[in-house]
Amino acid sequence: MSSKHIYNCQDGCPVESTLQIISGKWKSVILYHLLKNDVMRFNDFTKRISGCSKRMLSLQLKELEDDDVITKKIYPVIPPKTEYRLTDFGQTLSPVIKEMEKWGEMYNSVYSNTQ
Repeated sequence: MSSKHIYNCQDGCPVESTLQIISGKWKSVILYHLLKNDVMRFNDFTKRISGCSKRMLSLQLKELEDDDVITKKIYPVIPPKTEYRLTDFGQTLSPVIKEMEKWGEMYNSVYSNTQ
């Protein structure tokens, strides 16, 4: 796991601790797809997350891997095959991502009717 700051100073600090792991425009979306699909390849992500460049996707995946949230397995074949999956630690984010999904569905239903 990469070096992270432990926030325990005031109200809201646990939220900061969570955000330092899942912040970034695409990390929560990556986690959502891994929760839904168990195992994904890089191209699977590029198909499902159309607004994210390959470079940004690669950076976000690397950060999640460095934080021990996901694991990357490279198979020695040609062309190379790489799979990503959640670690046990990453699985603990499931309730957070599921609540984000529920809130997003509510938001979309409310605000899609106003436009």
